[in-house]
Amino acid sequence: MTNNTNSAGSAPVGLLVGKVILITGASRGIGAAAARLFASEGAVVVLAARSTDALDPIVKEIRADGGAADAVPLDLADPASIRAAVDRVEELYGRLDGAFNNGGIAQQRPGPLDTTSDADIDGQFAVNFRSHWTAMTAEAALMRRNDGGAIVNTSGIGSRRAVPPLPAYGAMKRALNSLTETAAVTWAPEGIRVNGITPGGTATEMTEEWEAATPGVIEASAAATPLGRMAEPREVAEVAAWLLSDRASYVTGAIVPVDGGAGA
Repeated sequence: MTNNTNSAGSAPVGLLVGKVILITGASRGIGAAAARLFASEGAVVVLAARSTDALDPIVKEIRADGGAADAVPLDLADPASIRAAVDRVEELYGRLDGAFNNGGIAQQRPGPLDTTSDADIDGQFAVNFRSHWTAMTAEAALMRRNDGGAIVNTSGIGSRRAVPPLPAYGAMKRALNSLTETAAVTWAPEGIRVNGITPGGTATEMTEEWEAATPGVIEASAAATPLGRMAEPREVAEVAAWLLSDRASYVTGAIVPVDGGAGA
């Protein structure tokens, strides 16, 4: 067994050293945790969210710790904005080695399928499905100029089973899994790996908002999880970090559960 150390054997080598990685939805929750983690593992991180003001404290924190980080504006509902964000990565660094497409919108207003509004369906489609399609296409175009890269999409445990209270959300996340698998097969010959993760209950601001709208969600999620608790955002980000790293060089087209056993 070899140790994960540099050639001098004096210090650990980070999992993502030298990689330029774009993170969407980076201003809070799993995305913010990923920004800090990826930077600590040696990546140059480009953080994207609708408001760069929300990203600035994270960028400053990473830089203060000796890391490299930049912020770019990104509106996931606007395909042109997504493409512009990827173009900005190219302007800054000339390449893209990894992308964590984590951004999304909160679950729809809870309710059965036959009361789901057109606005909920349209919003879920635009942000939780189409945005990933647009982002992956732009990311892959930049990656293939530098011999490939890796993409990770954040789906959700609701993509793996029926979700009666959140039908549009579950449907778009399941469609995202299919798109992830198709992209993996399509781009494998070009050295671009594409994988997805399906987090279960995670202690994020989005979950707190859902709890406020539907009290009891957090308690129910923990009770339905074999590990008996919700995930911390960093625990989910750790899986994305591995999938983006060279340690996962033979993994593509995988949809990886990160749910404490809830989907088993």
